Amino acid sequence: MPDLMSLSFNNRYARLPEHFFSRVAPQPRQGTRLADVSPDCARLLGLDSLVAEMASSREDRESLRLLMAGERLLPGMDALAQKYTGHQFGHYNPQLGDGRGMLLGELQTENGSVFDLHLKGAGRTPYSRFGDGQAVVRSSVREYLASEYMAALGIPTSRALALAVNAEQVQRETLEPGATVLRVCESHLRFGHFEWLAHSGRHADLKTLIDHALREHFPECLPDTEKGASRAGEAPSAPLADETRIAAALLMFETVITRTAKLIAAWQAYGFVHAVMNTDNMSLLGLTFDYGPYAFLDGYEENLIPNHTDQAGRYGFAQQPGIGLWNLERLGIALSPLIDVEALSAALGAYEGELQREYARLMRARLGLPDSRDEDMTLVQQWRELLAAGKVDHTHAYRLLSHWDVTQAAPEALVVRLAGERGPHGNSAQARDEASAWLARYQTRVMAIGLSADDERQRRLAMLGVNPLYVPRTHLLLEVIARVEQGDDTTLEAFRERLGAPFHRPEEGSLEAAQVLGQAQGVEAELVDDWTRPPAANAAPICMSCSS
Repeated sequence: MPDLMSLSFNNRYARLPEHFFSRVAPQPRQGTRLADVSPDCARLLGLDSLVAEMASSREDRESLRLLMAGERLLPGMDALAQKYTGHQFGHYNPQLGDGRGMLLGELQTENGSVFDLHLKGAGRTPYSRFGDGQAVVRSSVREYLASEYMAALGIPTSRALALAVNAEQVQRETLEPGATVLRVCESHLRFGHFEWLAHSGRHADLKTLIDHALREHFPECLPDTEKGASRAGEAPSAPLADETRIAAALLMFETVITRTAKLIAAWQAYGFVHAVMNTDNMSLLGLTFDYGPYAFLDGYEENLIPNHTDQAGRYGFAQQPGIGLWNLERLGIALSPLIDVEALSAALGAYEGELQREYARLMRARLGLPDSRDEDMTLVQQWRELLAAGKVDHTHAYRLLSHWDVTQAAPEALVVRLAGERGPHGNSAQARDEASAWLARYQTRVMAIGLSADDERQRRLAMLGVNPLYVPRTHLLLEVIARVEQGDDTTLEAFRERLGAPFHRPEEGSLEAAQVLGQAQGVEAELVDDWTRPPAANAAPICMSCSS
């Protein structure tokens, strides 16, 4: 079992030309406590010692605390802040880069995988502009929990190994306690890295960055003679031949298009609103990262805009697919000094089809549709309209549907819940009729292929495995944040445990047990858990700022 002080680092980005970044050191933060460590992320990195019950675990946790306090780097780390630019709310901003985060090093695990270890809240850098380089508990708790939850859903994302809280007082809208998050990511390459080099006319550097991206992150796009990531300590490889680079970079762009389309399809299927889809927040690897004023839908609301900075609604929920394409077009423009524009444009034509196919696949899984039929997306659209009309809780609706045995009549409790109580008609006879009509269409569709009793049980079990019981609702996050700010980390750990295994209650311990509970006690039996609680009926909408 490796310990922190004996980890191996392969700092590939640090071997790029030095004007791609600035070497910096984290600024020490006074009074730092380690609030929580994600066991799932620790195991991903082979760091089981961080969560094991042994003396060496305590030593490793203290080493981690010192690292997150900015007091000590681990042997082999090479801390740096990356330079990039990007389009923010549709406007190009050349003055960007890591302003409060630092790439501490690239950890090479025992199985050969390499992960960036990136400390958010590490201090000022040459790219901080007027910022203080700090992070606060509010934003750090939100990123820590959301990234681990997205990983549990199977949605590509950065991860978070740990959250630490310090004694600093940081000025945001008010004075807030400081914090740091140790973010884990396969790569922090952003669309904005390529925009910086293209818009500043650094075409030789653009070639260098493309070669790096291909060799380290997209080797499948290279011909066999060029494959193979660099080994630790190796000098940079010779530049790719221009012809090789052009062909491979176009394949890389096509891969980025596919990954981005599938990512945003997952956001739409699970009701996630990123809220700051600037190109400098777009991962070249198709990961969700740079969590800010995000939100998950409570009720189904097409126009949800959780960022009060976004006055024009550019990054609202329904706008995300279109913004994804717009951002990919910016990346295409950045690659156009080296690649034929018509080829780039043709590649972008695949985006919409990829997104729609992935969205349809995810929605069929969430609704438990046993095969693929042309009319399915009409049923999906009617489902969304039903949820929106009754202001039905988005997460609860899927979960309740997952418990219904369609060989039986729809339970009255399910009809009442899907009719909603917060809509303009309340839980009226008309609303219940509309809910019953959709359930009848759904029942006919599911049973069309003929299901045995065991087939139906397995279908519902599969639905429970893709329709989470828990979700990082904004009002619950605020409750956790308040407790952490008061020095109580127990609620943070409790919520993280649920979000890391969001498909059943800890009391049940498995999907099978959750299904038995639903059969024995009815479709709402799981919803007694306080961590499934929706916002109060009269609660005002919660909007966050970009500093969130």
